[in-house]
Amino acid sequence: MITMSNLENKLPVWPAVVHAKCPRCRRGDMFVTSMYGFKSQVMHKTCTHCGLTYEREPGYFYVAMLISYAMFVAEMITLAVAISVLTGGSKNPWLYIIVILSTGVVLSPFNFRYSRVILLYWLTPGLHYHPELSVDNPNE
Repeated sequence: MITMSNLENKLPVWPAVVHAKCPRCRRGDMFVTSMYGFKSQVMHKTCTHCGLTYEREPGYFYVAMLISYAMFVAEMITLAVAISVLTGGSKNPWLYIIVILSTGVVLSPFNFRYSRVILLYWLTPGLHYHPELSVDNPNE
């Protein structure tokens, strides 16, 4: 049942997605480390706010690799078209290879993080936002 207090506590989805917050409460962080840093990205096992287990079953995040691959292919195609338009249809294959692969390396942490966010937010059946979990726990 939706009450007025639930509507007041409802957090918007896009800021939670951009900041990689828990899809159930939109408060807890999904990742321990930052996206770009000297340490590799580490994901929390459970939400620090509501206790949601992120890895729903063993091998759950293999699907995120497919999402990351789709993101990389979309980025490659976009870059290839942009290079072709900006250079007037360059025939030099090394230009395409260097730009696309270097951009792929730079965007790989982004793809890793947001493929998991996309999987948890939109591609996991039965995982929905619960506004009542967004409030601070008075016992903490």
